[in-house]
Amino acid sequence: MSKLNKLIQELCPNGVEYRKLGEVCEFQRGQTITAKDAVSGEIPVLAGGQKPAYYHNIANRTGRTIVVAGSGAYAGYVSYWETPIFVSDAFSVNPFDVLHEKFLFYFLKNIQSKIYATKKGSGVPHVHGSSIAKFEIPLPPLPIQEEIVKILDRFAEYTAELQAELQAELQARKEQYEYYRNLLLTNNFAYGSADDKQKITGNARDEWKWMTLGEVGTFTRGKRFVRTDIVEDGVPCIHYGDMYTYYGLYATKSKGMLRNDLASKMRYAQKNDVVIVAAGENKEDIGIGMAWLGDEPAAVHDACFIFKSNLYPQYVSHYLRTNYYHKQIVKHVLEGKICSISAKGLEKAFIPIPPYDEQVRIATLLDKFEALVSDLTQGLPAEIAASQERYEYYRDKLLRFERCN
Repeated sequence: MSKLNKLIQELCPNGVEYRKLGEVCEFQRGQTITAKDAVSGEIPVLAGGQKPAYYHNIANRTGRTIVVAGSGAYAGYVSYWETPIFVSDAFSVNPFDVLHEKFLFYFLKNIQSKIYATKKGSGVPHVHGSSIAKFEIPLPPLPIQEEIVKILDRFAEYTAELQAELQAELQARKEQYEYYRNLLLTNNFAYGSADDKQKITGNARDEWKWMTLGEVGTFTRGKRFVRTDIVEDGVPCIHYGDMYTYYGLYATKSKGMLRNDLASKMRYAQKNDVVIVAAGENKEDIGIGMAWLGDEPAAVHDACFIFKSNLYPQYVSHYLRTNYYHKQIVKHVLEGKICSISAKGLEKAFIPIPPYDEQVRIATLLDKFEALVSDLTQGLPAEIAASQERYEYYRDKLLRFERCN
């Protein structure tokens, strides 16, 4: 028999009393302060978010403190602090002697969704202590509360460590993939100058050439269409926004179909062309490409270019994601509300060109590596979510008690 079960049988075999939070806790409002009024310091200021809004040099709460965000998008978010803090647009929940602080915190986190549901206000949402005070909390004897806190502390620590390890594993695999991609696709050379070009032609691996994209291929801008032109039945089309959110390194089918009556006005990517996106919200992502391997031509949006060459298309699309390539083109990006790059800017980027068979070999290796990372990208977040669900499940089980008669 576990220690917790033994305590329950000894101290409350017939169930426990339930009381409203307002009867066993004090709800204390914070003190309004703005970032302008705050004096630079190390004291977190808690307001309407999940993290400190800014920092101050004075605290208005010390010791163990439970804080509920008062307003904003995260109004109702519950946090726990053991260091001095400044509670601003929020309120603290202070338990009476019948409640262990951490037991109360775990209970509030367990009903976090219900607390969010108390938001009021047609404008900026607010959560008030008077709403939370109506919830009922079980009151097992303090030794039981303390044992539950110990169990949940260990479980929370284990869950946090597991999630950190999984995140680190995912990040390490991504960095490893990017490292080998950059290594394989640049032949260990720098880029972008005539000297670099001479280095490669003078190297022992003379079969590798160093040329600009403009020297090895042609760029054709697509034609404009809008989202409302995309229908269920039509001709394959590639919208520039989907280059960021949907397509990967290559595709055989398009996400959407374009109205047939617009087909004659469009420009098309043919099989083995590479579609390169030329506009976006930030300059770092512009210029990525997708090899079109579909048997049908695909209409291309005017915020993209169709790149035609005799290079292996997947080799090109992999290269268009390297740091070396992006460092070359970023200086040609025009910044504004929407960032963009012209064909002339893309044409100037150098690309190392091995023999065709080597292009295929490199792209095939990177495809396998990318697939592995993709599996991890999908699998590890799912495992992280599952660990959180397990923790929340057992927390809920530990915080449920039979009511005494």
